[in-house]
Amino acid sequence: MTETQVLVINADLPDIDHPLAIGPEPEMFKLAQHNYKSGEWPFPVRLVKPGTNVRSDEAYLASMKQDPKQGEREDIKAIRQAHKHGKHSLRQISESTAIEFKRVKDLVHKYSLPLTNDYWRAEKYNNPDEVIAYQTLARLCEKIDAPEFSIRQASMSNGVVNGYYISWVPGLKNKHD
Repeated sequence: MTETQVLVINADLPDIDHPLAIGPEPEMFKLAQHNYKSGEWPFPVRLVKPGTNVRSDEAYLASMKQDPKQGEREDIKAIRQAHKHGKHSLRQISESTAIEFKRVKDLVHKYSLPLTNDYWRAEKYNNPDEVIAYQTLARLCEKIDAPEFSIRQASMSNGVVNGYYISWVPGLKNKHD
């Protein structure tokens, strides 16, 4: 049985034509460890088989980077899939896809994804410019410091709670649903 021959090369400046050493793999591994620890080879080294196409670490790492457009496509696909499976709020989609909420919100807005987006709305009765909107009732209750039952009651008749007109705003239904 023949041992595999390997070359020891500089990992930062890979030059397969000028190896630091050549020999059987176990011996070269031990030599590389010894010379690296003793400081004889102060730079990182790699073991490669003769004839291997060697690239620099920068080129290797650059080849691993994901194309930003590809990443967006995958996220949009995941968002649509989550919506198809009954996740209709941005927060539900974010939680089910493990995509950051801000990113989900940005992608839905950027590509005008047709998601239903129901939400609770509270408009200050003496200042119509002050509007608070939340996907969940619990968050709206927290924001205007009111109990859930009073908000639910007010939403039936668009009544006032703590100085806010409360309403439930149904999102537009997707024509394809």
